Amino acid sequence: MSLIENIIRPEVRALSAYHVPDAGGFVKLDAMENPYILPETLREELGRRLADVALNRYPVPSYTELKARICAKLGVPAGYDVILGNGSDELISIVSVACAKPGAKVLAPTPGFVMYAMSAKFAGLEFVGVPLKPDFSLDKAAMLAAIEQHKPAITYLAYPNNPTGNVFDVADMVEIIKAVGDTGAVIVDEAYQPFAQDTFMPRLPEFPNLVVMRTVSKLGLAGIRLGYMSCSGALLTEFDKVRPPYNVNVLTQAAAEFVLEHVDVLDAQAASLRWERTKLAAELTALPGVEVFPSAANFLLVRVKNPNITSDGVFSALLDRKVLIKNVGKMHPLLENCLRVTVSTPEENRIFLDAMKASLAS
Repeated sequence: MSLIENIIRPEVRALSAYHVPDAGGFVKLDAMENPYILPETLREELGRRLADVALNRYPVPSYTELKARICAKLGVPAGYDVILGNGSDELISIVSVACAKPGAKVLAPTPGFVMYAMSAKFAGLEFVGVPLKPDFSLDKAAMLAAIEQHKPAITYLAYPNNPTGNVFDVADMVEIIKAVGDTGAVIVDEAYQPFAQDTFMPRLPEFPNLVVMRTVSKLGLAGIRLGYMSCSGALLTEFDKVRPPYNVNVLTQAAAEFVLEHVDVLDAQAASLRWERTKLAAELTALPGVEVFPSAANFLLVRVKNPNITSDGVFSALLDRKVLIKNVGKMHPLLENCLRVTVSTPEENRIFLDAMKASLAS
């Protein structure tokens, strides 16, 4: 056997690394980023704030001030705390490691966020995917049957879902949370909450097994890599034991604390993107051979239904026109011929629409 075969777990060898394409020179609409930057006056003030950060010192691992601001500004219920991560990805990894008892399983609807399954495999957990219905709604009966069969330690429900963009029925989600009961944690992933506005955060006191996870990435701070999640104190204490002691760096901490003083600016940007989402969806719907799915996120999922060109062909034609979106058609059978595009500024949306029209015609 080779060195790699001797030391690397077979399930890791079978995986492919998460690929992030080079976006240099492209109109970048593939990663659900907020296209807007902070106003110049705030950028200057932030620069002064960051200049005073003690880069020679480790972060204070309790992050007391930052967590207090998150709780106060972002709707965490009174009496509840948060745990912080280097983006939601690290929080998903923390949950996976904490729950990785022998034989434990992770369950989630598919198609969904790829890191649910990847993180499960990294931690040695079995991942069970339950396909959505063709309209991307939850198959509640199949979910309940899978819960009964597998008794998952972790169940993920993205709200809204990625890459489909839709929100699941709240009553169905509540029934799933109750069905899991005290045999597992249910993670409601609200990465796109600024664009959906609905949230399970106020319902934390109702369900001891409910965990609400969010990120500030989609809110306009993707570059600082900060995620947070809240749940009952007993559960949060156990998750916190797995968290690396200095997992949020001092620059991220200082930047987040500053921006949370001006969260109204980010809220206004999210409102603009919600408006642009409505306009972009209407214009895409008007194109022949394009199906647009309802979205409560900052992106749209579209299906190419043109007999003369596939989603692969449209994706390639868009690349030729220096527009980068996400080709999700191979991710899951339900996503056949589907593309995902981030909602951006009016100018970038127009560039994309013009390129989309030309690509469909080609």
